[in-house]
This record gives sequence, C-alpha cells and structure tokens, in this order.
Amino acid sequence: MRPTTLFLLALMALSPAAAAAQDAGDATIAMADDAEPDEVEVEAVDPLAPRDAQGLTLDEFLWVARPIVVFADTPADPRFVEQMELLSQRPEALLERDVVIIVDTDPSARSDIRTALRPRGFSIVIVAKDGSVGLRRPAPRDVREIIRAIDNFQLRQEEIRAGG
Repeated sequence: MRPTTLFLLALMALSPAAAAAQDAGDATIAMADDAEPDEVEVEAVDPLAPRDAQGLTLDEFLWVARPIVVFADTPADPRFVEQMELLSQRPEALLERDVVIIVDTDPSARSDIRTALRPRGFSIVIVAKDGSVGLRRPAPRDVREIIRAIDNFQLRQEEIRAGG
C-alpha cells in the first residue's frame, strides 16, 4: 500500500471519541481512567481530519467553516480514494480558508447532509459559510481548483479585502 493510502485509511478510521472531540474544537481534554481530576492531558485534534457525515448537519458550520463534503457509495470507490489523497496534499491552503472535510460513504445511512445535498454516486460539494452550495462536481478535484473556487465566493472576497 502507498503511504498516502495508509494515511487516508488511518484518518477514516477515527474513533467515535476522536470524532466527537473534533466537533468540539481543535483540542480536547482527556482524562485517563486512573488519573486524578487535576491530572489532565490535552490531546490535539487535526481540524482537517475527515469527519463522518452521520450525526452532523450543515447548520453546525454556518458562518463558521466551509465544508467540503465528499460523497461516494462506498469508501472503496477509486474516485473517493483519489479525492481524499488530493485533499491531503495541501492542508495549509485549506486551513487558511476555514475548510472542514466531511465524508459520507454510506447512502443507506441517509445522513442529514446527504439528504440536504442529494448526491448521486461520487460527488464533491463545497458549501460556503452562508450555507449555499458554491461548487458541486461529479469527479475528483485538486486543491488548487478547490481553493480557486473558494476564493471566488463572495464572503471569501470580503475576508481577503479585510486582510483575513
């Protein structure tokens, strides 16, 4: 297996606890079972680690982040694997644009996000901070094209003018 494939598989295998912690922010406080209450460790959480769409809604990201939602009918879809590899290549450009990556590879689960965006097969959807769909494509896109699209969003243009 290629290193990027191993990396992606590791990211997709996030435990429910890590996913829940990620929803709470960039860091979480974890306490060992045998630790005293004053012995707390801080665990860093990668803001670009893919989040499972199950249990999430687009409203959670309204005015806070720009979700990039990657849909597929199975995690084994070669287009899904390629898209996840492409997204992992330039994380700093995505972080700069307040991107959060959401994946949905189980059509039968009928997540709220899948219901709202109604994809067919593989699809990548970029949602603007105002909740509107800024880009929808049926094939993988590289980060350069994604950031170009985001930089054309009206709110992003205002952020750029304001120096952010």
